Formats: sequence, structure tokens, C-alpha cells
Amino acid sequence: MGEKINYQADASEYIEQLPRGAFLTVKSGEQQNTMTIGWGTIGYMWQRPILIVAVRYSRFTYELIDKAAEFSVSAPVDNRYNKILGRVGTESGRDIDKFKEYNIPLQPGKTIDCPVISDCGITYECKIIYRQPMDPEALNPDIRDKFYSNQDYHVIYWGEITAVYKNNL
Repeated sequence: MGEKINYQADASEYIEQLPRGAFLTVKSGEQQNTMTIGWGTIGYMWQRPILIVAVRYSRFTYELIDKAAEFSVSAPVDNRYNKILGRVGTESGRDIDKFKEYNIPLQPGKTIDCPVISDCGITYECKIIYRQPMDPEALNPDIRDKFYSNQDYHVIYWGEITAVYKNNL
């Protein structure tokens, strides 16, 4: 598998990659899906290392993560997934099996019952400890107008990081 690392050790590399895309993977029952994320953060809360992700209500991933207890985030550290990140971010798991369609290799999580992308680079395994729908009234109007003109808001998921490692590339 990969080498275990401290969650802060590669946090800057993860944050640098995030605007270019990372895979958010979730499993609920026998269904699993991955989607591209470009927003999120990493930090420390409630005496735990935390990874925060946002998923819009309209996404198939929302249907799964809303019932799930865990998720994984795999951030590429090279360019091999650039095209796939673009496609995974625009196609729905309702219509295709993205893993098969794009030959995305999976492996079981080390600490969660959710797969991870096996050769992606930095991998975070997370247990959901808090979820919060966005409150449009509490959002800065400039951000609300720019990113939510269609009123498709996010639900914010706080994941306790249970494992973080670099997969061999």
C-alpha cells in the first residue's frame, strides 16, 4: 500500500493540488462513486485532525454521502489524472460507473469501509463526524451571487482523518 504520514506533513501539497482537483470517493451499501472536488480545507477541531469537503445537493455523490459514515479523498501529485478529473467532475455516477469507464484503480481503505484511488498520491481516509447544510442567509452576498445563482447549495462534511498516506506511484 503506501507509507503512513502525519496529516500535516503533506497538507500544503494537498492544499496546492485542491484547486486543480482531487477525488472524493464515497460508498453507501453496494453503491460507490467518485467525484472531483476543488474546494475544501484541512485542519484541527475537537482534538482531531479534520478534512472538510463540500457536496452539492444535486450530485449523485450527495445521495451516497448523506447515508454514509465515511469518505476518502485522493489527491494526485502528478498530471496523470488531469483529464479524468475533468470528466469525473462533469459526468454523473447515476449514468455511468466512473471507475470502470475511466479505469480508475481502487483499493480498500485501511481504516474505513470505503475504497481509495490506489495510485493517486496523497490519500485521506475520513470518518464523518459532522455535516451541515449551508445557510444561504449566512453566506456573503457576493459569494452567494457568484457561486449559487442557481440555488444549488452545498452540504459541508467534516471528516475526522483516520489515515493519511502516500500511495506508490
